[in-house]
Amino acid sequence: MLVNIRIDFKIADIETMEKSYAKLDMINAELHEKLDILEEVTLKTCNRYEIYLLIDEEVNIPTTTFIVEKNDMAINHLLRLASGLESMIMGEDQILGQIKTARKNAIKNKTIGPKLEKVFTKAIHVGQTIRKNTHINEGGVSVGSGAVELIEEKYGSLKGKNVLIIGAGEMGTVVSKALLEKETNTIVVANRTYDKARQLAQELDGEAIKFDEMNNELVNIDIVISSTGAPHSIISKERIAFLPEEHLHNMIMLDLANPHDIENDVQELGVKLYNLDDLRYVTDKNKERRNKEAIKAETIIEDETLLLKESLKQMEITPILSSLNIEAEKIRKQELDKTLHMLDLDKKSSKKVDYLTRSITDKLLYNIINNLKEAAANNDKDTIRNAKKILLEYN
Repeated sequence: MLVNIRIDFKIADIETMEKSYAKLDMINAELHEKLDILEEVTLKTCNRYEIYLLIDEEVNIPTTTFIVEKNDMAINHLLRLASGLESMIMGEDQILGQIKTARKNAIKNKTIGPKLEKVFTKAIHVGQTIRKNTHINEGGVSVGSGAVELIEEKYGSLKGKNVLIIGAGEMGTVVSKALLEKETNTIVVANRTYDKARQLAQELDGEAIKFDEMNNELVNIDIVISSTGAPHSIISKERIAFLPEEHLHNMIMLDLANPHDIENDVQELGVKLYNLDDLRYVTDKNKERRNKEAIKAETIIEDETLLLKESLKQMEITPILSSLNIEAEKIRKQELDKTLHMLDLDKKSSKKVDYLTRSITDKLLYNIINNLKEAAANNDKDTIRNAKKILLEYN
């Protein structure tokens, strides 16, 4: 059974999500203690935390905090997710890279097996296919572009403004590149690893600084956009209190991190602070057009889901069929060798006997194989389980 447990921006604000991470980890740990978890993939982004588990038994997970979906619904959600249909900004491309990363991490940690590998590979394929065959990701679709639109809505034109990007990871890069079209004056990049800051700054024709140099730079900064993976806040009221009052009142900060990078108390100094929750309300000029493209995407997802389900059903019996064929071939070969050893046959006659034994073996297995394929198609777990048991006892 495939289980997806998640919390995302659709059911929780950033603060609630942040507080729920430990609880979801606890639920996962309890499931690992009680059940035999066959495979696992974890997906964590700025506005969602999802765990995919493959379990060899039915399980009930009582929770009001998280969404729990199983089997077909879990598969459908992942394919929609990879396609950008579940994103805060529909059609954004960043989620596809995040799903690829989740899969790579699971491979690295050796928690993914053949079934989740097939499911995640299919999801990535579907996401790529939809972006290739529809226009769902056209029109500046990303959390980064949404962040820049939010700042423009709240602040006005960014032309000539000095921007500080804190964090040179995936989100910082996406936001920075969205800023390139806005004729900002200077883009300064700060990151704990200075080399990463310098690399991103070079791409932006900007300036890289070290973390401990930020205070010196803030006096010249109009806009701060922070998106680190730090476990604690980076900017607080205390840290920026030295700045002139007029400068603070004209400063805007956007916190795209989860957990948050910027303390709410900076607002007491007059700073305008926004976070991921505010991105929900950004005016999306291309949303109506992408909604039409989403209908095309849904059709692709529906077709691909059926193909994936059939493929997963066949995976249930593939090891059984393989074992059957191997065992049958072993017995056929043993008996053939004995017979040919007793008979003095020429090469042509030996081939005829070989063909005859193959034909008998194939006909003996024909009904068994068909019945197993039918059991897989009908999701007949009992027949498949009994077949595995018989083979195990036989071997």
